[in-house]
Amino acid sequence: MAQPTTDPVRLPPGPRAPRVVQGIRFMASRRSSDGALARRYGPVFSLNLPIFGKTVLISDPALVKDLFTTGSDLVGRATNLGEVLGPGSTFSLDGEEHRQRRKMLVPPFHGKRMAGYEAIVEEEVLREIAGWPEGTEFETLPSMMRITLNAILRAVFGADGAAFDELRELLPRAVEIGSRLVVLPKFFRRDLGTHSPGGTMRRYRRRYDEIIDSLIADARNDPAFDERSDVLSLMLRARYDDGSVISDRHIADELLTLLTAGHETTATTLAWLVERVRRHPELLDRLTEEVDAGGSDLQQATIWEVQRVRPVIDGTSRRTLQRIRLGEWVIPENHVVMVSIAMAHAARDRFDDPSAFNPDRFVGAAPDNYAWIPFGGGIRRCIGAAFANMEMAVTLRTMLREFAFTPTSAAGEPYRSRGVANAPGAGGRAVVHRRSRVDLPTGPATAAALG
Repeated sequence: MAQPTTDPVRLPPGPRAPRVVQGIRFMASRRSSDGALARRYGPVFSLNLPIFGKTVLISDPALVKDLFTTGSDLVGRATNLGEVLGPGSTFSLDGEEHRQRRKMLVPPFHGKRMAGYEAIVEEEVLREIAGWPEGTEFETLPSMMRITLNAILRAVFGADGAAFDELRELLPRAVEIGSRLVVLPKFFRRDLGTHSPGGTMRRYRRRYDEIIDSLIADARNDPAFDERSDVLSLMLRARYDDGSVISDRHIADELLTLLTAGHETTATTLAWLVERVRRHPELLDRLTEEVDAGGSDLQQATIWEVQRVRPVIDGTSRRTLQRIRLGEWVIPENHVVMVSIAMAHAARDRFDDPSAFNPDRFVGAAPDNYAWIPFGGGIRRCIGAAFANMEMAVTLRTMLREFAFTPTSAAGEPYRSRGVANAPGAGGRAVVHRRSRVDLPTGPATAAALG
């Protein structure tokens, strides 16, 4: 882990272009820009960026591990997400307050509770794919968005109703605006009028708070409140070490964090999964055969590999609270250390032929927590990681059980930025045919998708 030090500052080399020029390159073509800089300077280099300021970008897994295992007294949050999600979001908290909040939020998304959520996810997948067109190419991303949003809403609130219907309409619009506001300077997040992005987001937030206040009241008034297992009820019953509760406003912020961050990134990964698998017919056959046989090892490995080669989040960051030593570098206080997820996933010393899409690399071998980091790491690792993985596994096996996917030789879809997340540029397009419930054919490429 990084250590505090009084040694002279020693920063890695980096480009000398003006901050605005570096910022334009970083925002406009981050992947190609970071790759070019890595080829010139190696896996650690300095940047000077708008919003973030002076930044050290790292991708070496050893340094990533050091950063992720460093205590909260030395490094803290370095993201604008908290400004959009609210002061009660874990993205807004540091130190002991963050540690205690995280301790309260982890249990609903781990262990035996996952089994209870699986049925919810499968129901939502079956409901959505029932309307998929056969033999016609279509975008899967909108379907994945609906599946993951409905699943997280049901897991969080435990039921359906008018309030949930309104949230289904409200949240996608709020996520679209909020994810873009996060990567813009603070000025653009202000309420500059009804039609400004900041004003629109504030209007959505007011209505969201009204809905959540109503749902909180309904939960507390439920005679079966103490037996309820939905996330909202668990949060309302949770207690800090001193016996105090999470305030209603902070609960609203945390729920918004779970609902937004917990559905878009998972949905985008699922669209990438369709995009990748369709371009590998042999893998498609093997996955189908495994589903028919009741297995899951290759499915899990495929999910991990999609997250490696198509990470939907570019990076994760920390801000130094003291001067620290990180590897051979000495980084001053109030300096951002940014981890490039894509570059870490392409490290040749950790992955053989890293540019190849090869799920077999993970069959029987779970990924390393500091080389494979789609969920971040350390004390700020995504709380919903286990839930997201379960969602992807259930969705993949259900789709393969119900449909044969037609392979394609088309070039891979390019990245399209949605602000925070990077989606397949054509929406993760697919051509499917419903499989016979009597005779479930397999190979090659599920009999050319039953053609």
